[in-house]
Amino acid sequence: MDFALTQEHQLIQESAYKFGQQVILPGLAERDRAHESDPTMLKQMAESGFLGVCMPEKFGGMGADYISLGIACEEMERADSTARVVLSVHVGLHSMTLLQWGTDEQRQRWLPELASGRRIAGFGLTEPNAGSDAINIKTTAIKDGDYYIINGAKTWISLADFADQFLVITRLAQTDAKAPYAAFIVDRTTPGFSSRPIKGKLGVRAGNTGEIMFADMRVHKDCMLGQEGDGFKVAMSALDHGRYTVASGAVGIITACLDACNKYANERMAGSEVIGKKQLVQQMIASMAQGRDIGRLLYQKVGWMKNNEMRHTRECSLAKWTNCAAAFDAANKAVEIHGAYGYCDEFPVERYFRNSRGAVIYEGTHEIHTIMQAEYELGYRQDKPLAVTLPGWPYKG
Repeated sequence: MDFALTQEHQLIQESAYKFGQQVILPGLAERDRAHESDPTMLKQMAESGFLGVCMPEKFGGMGADYISLGIACEEMERADSTARVVLSVHVGLHSMTLLQWGTDEQRQRWLPELASGRRIAGFGLTEPNAGSDAINIKTTAIKDGDYYIINGAKTWISLADFADQFLVITRLAQTDAKAPYAAFIVDRTTPGFSSRPIKGKLGVRAGNTGEIMFADMRVHKDCMLGQEGDGFKVAMSALDHGRYTVASGAVGIITACLDACNKYANERMAGSEVIGKKQLVQQMIASMAQGRDIGRLLYQKVGWMKNNEMRHTRECSLAKWTNCAAAFDAANKAVEIHGAYGYCDEFPVERYFRNSRGAVIYEGTHEIHTIMQAEYELGYRQDKPLAVTLPGWPYKG
């Protein structure tokens, strides 16, 4: 494994950093205070190519590898979590899962629109009474000729009010399938679909989050990913992609904390010297740098495994678990270093603190990943080769 970034990686890193500084940050503090999303950001991300960063050129994407996606997520979240969330949902959970599980016809139908950003995508798994216990989802799909009738609701859905289509996991009703789940690509214009925003969030306030509901919504059978019974496997594959983007984005939060703390610690005087000279402050800075560098190695290993079509569920879980905990710890330390100023939104570290708390919960809670890692180590859990693997890089389809 070569740890050096290629010239393409460096260009994507530079481009994503500039995008964050020039597009995301202006006006962000005001939007965050007002809990307002900026839908124009989606258009600008599309125009810059980020919504198709690791999609094959055949489908109108940038044709970059999966490490490039991780780098883009890191730099986007260095600016704000709302931008990384778009990549997590649109690219990771939706487009990459469609690339993995879709038929040739489905890929041709949807991926060019998604890679170009002409259509925005979301993902629906979590329900009001099914989060970490996703196997207990209640949204149903009943077959009716060439259609399926879907009823139910999903919650905590990123881009709920903005996405044009969603990858939705359902429980099959009245079926002989061995596994009672199916995955569908559904369009928000389909009769029976509705959405509403969730207000009052602790973090990611400038991003759109909401609920999506289905009332006797008829979806054609050619919108199913995989076969009847594949739905849960599709969902778990999607989480491997989503967790990768969250793990890489968490490194961006740590980097942002270091950016803020390095500046503050070298300017804030305590007595006759800057606080950066104080050993306890240095201890916190060193811990943050440690988390950044370990986290970057963890997510880039997963990206390398994706590039080489290797099963990576354990490694992705480890990266998500480790990096999100490190990001929350770094943000906590950043508030501490800033003292009273860290407790108000005059400085960005209080936003990093709020945003980093959510990442410990979504895409698998801290507790879920702890159990997973223990079960792998004890031999209670083993990964079998996937029936459908994510195409390696470069794409040869």
